[in-house]
Amino acid sequence: MPYRIILDSKGGFMNQQQNAWIAAVTPVVAPAEAEAAPVSLPPLTGAALPQGGIPAPDAADRLPRRQVLGTASLWVVGSHGGAGESTLSRLIEGSRATHHSWPVTGDTDTNPRVLLVCRSSMNGLEAAQRALIEWTSTPLVQVDLLGLTVLADAPGKLPKPLRDLAAIVGGGAPRLWHLPWVEAWRTGDVAPEQLPREIRKFLTEVNSLLP
Repeated sequence: MPYRIILDSKGGFMNQQQNAWIAAVTPVVAPAEAEAAPVSLPPLTGAALPQGGIPAPDAADRLPRRQVLGTASLWVVGSHGGAGESTLSRLIEGSRATHHSWPVTGDTDTNPRVLLVCRSSMNGLEAAQRALIEWTSTPLVQVDLLGLTVLADAPGKLPKPLRDLAAIVGGGAPRLWHLPWVEAWRTGDVAPEQLPREIRKFLTEVNSLLP
């Protein structure tokens, strides 16, 4: 069944019907003779592709497009300042931060693979929502979007209004990941083995989507 995004009166995402944006991705299973464990990809939980027919955000609310040099297995795009794109680009091997811009590469055959990032604050989620509306409505944004990563903006449980907004915004991305607050990141990097379980799982899933 085709996916369709509907905007509410405030420009937010709404589901057309129950489970309208949920789709399964067929697991990739190694040959039996190799005696390897089955490998499954993280499923789609939102809009898999740009939908079209949605008004683009005002020019002032769009992320800039930036010519990037070199190559990367993944481009990490922060939807606002302080989103955490530099932190994630250091964690994901082969990835590079784009400094809050949609990447434009010299490769005309393959769209750059992108991970969108925001903080879990109201401002951060609204910035991610604008970026997703731009991705789905603007032909100039030619990227292969893996999903949206929401980084906690403070310790503790996210308030319900922000959880609800994150779920709505995340429905406009192919996949949605929530990452917890890591106090040690305030003073430097953290060894991979010391990262919370949720972040280690996130890294495994993202890496499974990369070549």
